[in-house]
Amino acid sequence: MRCTVCGPELKATRTDLPFKVRETSIVILKSLPVMQCESCSEYLIDDTVLGRVDEILAMVDSEAELEIISYAT
Repeated sequence: MRCTVCGPELKATRTDLPFKVRETSIVILKSLPVMQCESCSEYLIDDTVLGRVDEILAMVDSEAELEIISYAT
């Protein structure tokens, strides 16, 4: 698969990404598997991974302002 921004091949890697789940709440998912461009850092998340992300974010403590969660496959 090629980068839609600059063209090179995307490479499978793991990265940490923030997700804003509410107006005052952010979750950082650590070691999230993505396909990332080495040139411009554009990334894609696979549909199955994104489904798991949705499940994880649905279980987040509603009172927490910041949570850091390790993505486990």
